[in-house]
Amino acid sequence: MINRLIQKGVRIPNPENTQIGGDVDGDRVSAKVAVIHAGCKIFGSQTLICDGVELGAEAPVTLKNCFVGPNVKLKGGYFENCVFLEGAEAGSGSHVRAGTIFEEQASIAHTVGLKQTILFPFVTLGSLINFCDCLMAGGTSRKNHSEVGSSYIHFNYTPNQDKATASLIGDVPNGVMLNQNPIFLGGQGGLVGPCRIAYGTVIAAGSIYRKDVIKPDHLVFEGGGRGGSVPYTTGIYRSVKRQATNNIVYLANLFALMAWYTHVRRLFVSERFPQALYQGLVDTLQTAIDERIKRFSAFCEKLQRSRTLYEEQMGDSASSKLVQQKKELIANRNFVAERIGENIEGIEAYASPEFISQIEKRIQTCGSVYIDVIKSLDSTETQHGTQWLQQIVDQVVEQMLDLFPSLR
Repeated sequence: MINRLIQKGVRIPNPENTQIGGDVDGDRVSAKVAVIHAGCKIFGSQTLICDGVELGAEAPVTLKNCFVGPNVKLKGGYFENCVFLEGAEAGSGSHVRAGTIFEEQASIAHTVGLKQTILFPFVTLGSLINFCDCLMAGGTSRKNHSEVGSSYIHFNYTPNQDKATASLIGDVPNGVMLNQNPIFLGGQGGLVGPCRIAYGTVIAAGSIYRKDVIKPDHLVFEGGGRGGSVPYTTGIYRSVKRQATNNIVYLANLFALMAWYTHVRRLFVSERFPQALYQGLVDTLQTAIDERIKRFSAFCEKLQRSRTLYEEQMGDSASSKLVQQKKELIANRNFVAERIGENIEGIEAYASPEFISQIEKRIQTCGSVYIDVIKSLDSTETQHGTQWLQQIVDQVVEQMLDLFPSLR
């Protein structure tokens, strides 16, 4: 396979120290790849490598079933079942796994761990970061972008041993328009998921933040916490409304993103954004949706034991509202996958013909470069697109709350 790729025109300066698995489809590796440096290992029948890609400039890269778009630079690390759109970058020591999407010009510096993470265009992460189970948007360009400072953690595993903790940093309806104020998460800090963070939020460096920030354009910070020791029983869940609601809102945003990919992104399929890359993008987003449903269901399953423990401990003082919320989440959890599945199957019905027509006209005048087209939309057009996607989010949230009415 290596000889075949070299004959095709792929630059592999040190083939003796490069490994390409027999399952790799040579037709999915562009002859115009910039360079595959020594020490790189490439596997997987789904692997796609587009024009201008550079692998392993700082350290060896292991690539497995990834979709790597044009002019992407993966400088070193391990990458599996993820997508990188045009101009994305990852520094050495990266560990990027399933369900992760880097949209155009998103980037991470060295030693960053990601899984089930979606970064919208221009979003930038510093170094020494663990940022799994997040969607982050915000910013308008490489000079005005959302940022995560170095040594940051998104805490995505609870003492109750669940991972229904995905945080929405920005949102989909506004974020896709590339016109929002950036979000800044200061270094040496952390966010305890699941959280919702509004555009323009600045979380001060050193803060471990545990709350939602719903109002935009706020500086928030945490002081040193007071020490203490209190009784604690793992698995009781003394509150479920916020965790369940934030999971529902996150899932609704992912479905809105699927509508955007289905009705808008596919209009940009071209030599620069090939069909195989688009399909990888859609499939990876579906993986992210499936993951969130799985984690939400697992969280709900824990509430049967939680309810028993809670009622035993609290007796007559147990909150009837909390008990009812747990009952509904236990009883109706499996309908979430059913509802979302029905929505995915019928996603063509979620189109906005007027907005799609506006995008098509912009493509005719601006060309097929995604960033250029979205940035060319005027305020009326972006507002129209945001309203369309927000209606989708609201509709899905209502579908979920119909299953769990006590969360209203």
